[in-house]
Amino acid sequence: MPNERKRTVLLGSAFLIFLILSSSENAIFFQTLNTVLFIKNQFLAVGIIFIHNLLVISLILLGMTFYVNLVVSNFFKREKYAHIVLEHPRTFALVFTFMILFLSILRGSSLLGGVSVEVLPLILLISAPTGIIESYGIYLTIRKTLSRTMSMKDLAYIYSIFLIAAIMEVGFINLLISVSRG
Repeated sequence: MPNERKRTVLLGSAFLIFLILSSSENAIFFQTLNTVLFIKNQFLAVGIIFIHNLLVISLILLGMTFYVNLVVSNFFKREKYAHIVLEHPRTFALVFTFMILFLSILRGSSLLGGVSVEVLPLILLISAPTGIIESYGIYLTIRKTLSRTMSMKDLAYIYSIFLIAAIMEVGFINLLISVSRG
C-alpha cells in the first residue's frame, strides 16, 4: 500500500510539473506554427503539430493515470462518488473529449486573430475531419486509461492517429490560407 501511495504522489508531481511546462510549450508552439506555415516547410509543420499533439495526449494520459491511481489507492475514502468515473469510462471520455474539442476550436480561432461569424462555418467544415480524428484519439486514450486497459500497442495506435491528424491539419491549414488569399 505505501508503494501505491508513493507512486500516486510521484505521478501527481510529474503531472503538475509537465502541466506547468506545457504552458510554455503551448505559447512557443503557437508562435512557431505561424512562422513555419508561412515559410512553407510542410514537413516541419507536420512534425511540430505532431509533437505538440503527442505532448497534449501524453499529458492527458498522465493526468488520467494519476486520477485512476488516486481513486484505486483510496485517496477519496470519504467521497461517495469517487469511483463513478472509473465505472463509466466511456461516458466520461466522451464528455471530456467534447470539452477538449470545444476549447481547441476556441484556441485555434485565435490563431487567425479571431474569426468573423461569416467565416466560422467554413473553418468548422474544413477542420471537421481533423477534429473528428483527434477527438477519436483523445476519446480512445481516456477510455483505455480509465478502464485500465491501455497497452503499448494501444498507445502506438493512438500516436499514429495523431500523426495522420497532423498531416491532415497542415493540409487543411494550407487550404484555408490559399482560399483566404484567393
